[in-house]
Amino acid sequence: MSQETPARVATVLVYASDRTVRSQVRSALGRKVASDLPEIRIVEAATQPAVVKAADAGGIDLMLLDGEARPGGMGVCRQLKDEIFNCPPVLILAGRADDAWLATWSRADAVAPHPIDPISLPGAVAALLRERLGQQRSVA
Repeated sequence: MSQETPARVATVLVYASDRTVRSQVRSALGRKVASDLPEIRIVEAATQPAVVKAADAGGIDLMLLDGEARPGGMGVCRQLKDEIFNCPPVLILAGRADDAWLATWSRADAVAPHPIDPISLPGAVAALLRERLGQQRSVA
């Protein structure tokens, strides 16, 4: 008898101070963002300390931060990129197209529009997860 390795699950941290935004992200992403990727597990955070604690603990494959949260996701992103070794990719939800330069300042890996687009958001998440999971496979 051969034992099968359990399927890997990709962990996505969603930070938004507004619970309706977290719920919208969860609905837009569903359980799987692409057929070639594992199922996702969403970990929600409503505060900046909760995001830092989860990032410090490890096991996060992608962080999705609301740029409209209080405190804003862009500042939190910059802090994480400065403080977390091998920081997972970060996708910022930006409320205005003019905020793209701030996302660059924050060192975000990608930007998605806010309000949430249930068509484009899973694609953006999938692209970042492919890159992250591909790097992890090549290191292992």
